[in-house]
Amino acid sequence: MVNNKHIATFILGALAGLAAGKYASMSDEEKEKMMSNLKEKANHLKEEATKTAGQAKDYFTELASKGTEALKEHFPEAEKWMSDLFVNKNSNTASADTGSADTAKS
Repeated sequence: MVNNKHIATFILGALAGLAAGKYASMSDEEKEKMMSNLKEKANHLKEEATKTAGQAKDYFTELASKGTEALKEHFPEAEKWMSDLFVNKNSNTASADTGSADTAKS
């Protein structure tokens, strides 16, 4: 049965063959021009990715701080509640792992 993966593989293979044929028929000057163009585009893409990664880091840092502030504003005891929740969860998990009498009775 032919599915979308097989069709995509066939199309990509055909395009790769076409590109290889085109590259083989190019002059040395055209090959150098194409390679320099590809390198320039790759460097531009790398610069944009680095810039975007920095912006994303700043965005998530700002989002975390604003989210924390909003949570504290609307739920003043949120920090204590989260601390109690995770501290109790960790202590319950530890007692469950050791097989204490509290969990054995359940």
